[in-house]
Amino acid sequence: MALSLKAHHLARYRDIAALLVKHGRADGLRDFDPTDVDDNTATEDDARKLVDDLESMGPTFIKLGQLLSTRSDLLPPVYLDALTRLQDDVEPIGFDIVEDIVTTEIGARISKAFQSFESTPLASASLGQVHRAVLRDGRRVAVKVQRPGVRKQVVDDMEVIEEIAELIDGHTNLGRSYGFGAMVEEFRRSIMAELDYRLEADNLRLLGEHLSTYDRIVVPQPIDDYTTSLVLTMDLIEGRNVGSLGPLAQHDIDGSALAAQLFDAYLDQILVDGFVHADPHPGNVLLTSDGRIALIDLGMVARLTPELQDALIRLLLALSEDHGSEVAAVMSDLGEKRGTWDPVRFEREIVILVQQHQGVTVGRLDAGRVVGEIARIAGDCGLRPPAELTMLGKALLNLDQVASKLDQDFDPNAAIREHVSEIMRRKMLQSASPANVLSAALDAKEFAEKLPGRVNKVMDALAEGQLTLNIQGIDEKELMRGVQKLANRVTAGLIIAALIIGAAMLMRVDTESKLFGYPSIAIVCFLVAAFAGVWLVLTTVMHDLPQRRRR
Repeated sequence: MALSLKAHHLARYRDIAALLVKHGRADGLRDFDPTDVDDNTATEDDARKLVDDLESMGPTFIKLGQLLSTRSDLLPPVYLDALTRLQDDVEPIGFDIVEDIVTTEIGARISKAFQSFESTPLASASLGQVHRAVLRDGRRVAVKVQRPGVRKQVVDDMEVIEEIAELIDGHTNLGRSYGFGAMVEEFRRSIMAELDYRLEADNLRLLGEHLSTYDRIVVPQPIDDYTTSLVLTMDLIEGRNVGSLGPLAQHDIDGSALAAQLFDAYLDQILVDGFVHADPHPGNVLLTSDGRIALIDLGMVARLTPELQDALIRLLLALSEDHGSEVAAVMSDLGEKRGTWDPVRFEREIVILVQQHQGVTVGRLDAGRVVGEIARIAGDCGLRPPAELTMLGKALLNLDQVASKLDQDFDPNAAIREHVSEIMRRKMLQSASPANVLSAALDAKEFAEKLPGRVNKVMDALAEGQLTLNIQGIDEKELMRGVQKLANRVTAGLIIAALIIGAAMLMRVDTESKLFGYPSIAIVCFLVAAFAGVWLVLTTVMHDLPQRRRR
């Protein structure tokens, strides 16, 4: 049975790969199955068929479709629009099953643990469903219950998807350019994390801490005693999702302020905290009754390394300032260069892309699509972008939709420019944390302890003529002249230092001969050292300055 199920999924996923060949920007997949090649243009019917296929194949492929909705480098706009509307609504499981799962997981019957528990779910998705409830202390909560058997189904599906990705990477030009294996691995980690509700509870707590300074944004907090790997109990947030807002409702809210604060919060998540709510589609962003924005469903998050964060700061600043060459330079440092890497073509196409999006407001600019276009250009030019950009592109694409619902005239570039100083300040504060300061102090202590010994070794080797420099392609005579000058200056410096030390010691000797009220010999030594120091500085400047000008 398991073998036939795997074969079935393999066949269905192969159909999806054929659709990518047929209508996508995936010319490299032609090696995968030449019989599937068709040069027809993409239509809405084809896109709808792809969506229907994904929905019929279960939760893993629905999540995969949502991820594909960010890949403008693989699919044309008609597919991206259809995948963006991919629905994750399924028939709810029976309340008797829900009751058994909750009772088993929290170790108490629903009637004992809750004051009330609604049998009709608030929402039902492919991985789980959510019910309203009230705790014994009167606290209103939402209880998320995982569907039975869904973990095994996801594991089986991921095994098939990983095999297909390995096949594409090994036998197609597209796979060699984009590295589907790394993207699928990132997707696997993300969806497996969604299946452990304890991790989602941790994500809710962490994001709540990070966004605590934003008065217009709220994150529901988990109830630890009522949360397990299969059951998540959290604060109930009453509101309507942003995607359902109509033109009249938009006039009743302060959309401009909400969009600005939401965008700033995501800049902080991406560039400061390195912890990002990776699925902020309109259904996961609620407008509460008191006019705030609530972020829910934190099963899918992205974590960014400090190095990637710094690179993204430079990338977003370059985009906001329309500096295409700087965008190309940052991306070339981020990606893995392949054998077909063409930096000249890459910079030219990135500059053109950035120029096309100058002065565009969020109502017409899709930052997620722009990230996807940058990834597409990188792949075409032989540069494999990092896998984290896939999740980041998904988050930005969803954020675009939410921001456009709140305020059509919101300018993301202006927001980046205004917020960047605050971002840099917080980055500096992070760098100045006690742990970082202590680490730097220990490094400085180790350097100070070892410096005298290292200097002695160099000076001994220099004095004994045993200093060895491993240099290739250097004029040996010019090098020896340079070493001789260096030795002369070091020797002169040592003599001056000795004169100063000797003069200081002679100051304590009481003699009859006085000069300026001090022992004459000490003053003479000080004067000689002073004149010698001035001479050394003048000769050094006079010799080095003309050489710098010649360069």
